[in-house]
Amino acid sequence: MANKAGVSPLEAHLGYWLRFVSNEVSHSFERKVAALEVSVAEWVVLRELFDGVPVVPSVLAARIGMTRGAVSKIMDRLEAKALLTRTENERDRRFQVVALSAKGRALVPRLAALADQNDREFFGHLKPAERQQLERMMRDVVRRRGLTAVPVD
Repeated sequence: MANKAGVSPLEAHLGYWLRFVSNEVSHSFERKVAALEVSVAEWVVLRELFDGVPVVPSVLAARIGMTRGAVSKIMDRLEAKALLTRTENERDRRFQVVALSAKGRALVPRLAALADQNDREFFGHLKPAERQQLERMMRDVVRRRGLTAVPVD
């Protein structure tokens, strides 16, 4: 697919098409959650906390593949919005656990519905087998490349 100079066009690369779709899917979702005054990174943290018990921030950071500093900034924003609670250990104030507040727990299903809606808008035309095949292929790339960081932007 190279031109006369031996340089392949952008459209010849699968990465180009993946990025093309990914950008649109991500930006659409970003606009949806922004309407509820939440960023995509905040959504990731909220969703990660939704199913579990209170967790230490370093464990949360490791689970989503972010630095402790980045997670700390997100937690600060979520706490300021009253979506997250932090409980400090009485003997060691450096040790704390985080959990969703009642307000945060109530918001997650609304955000998840937006994620579901966004998926339907972009991939709802695919037959179930096509969707499963696409997901299997993407998961295979993630596995083979050893990717661990949760996409947040």
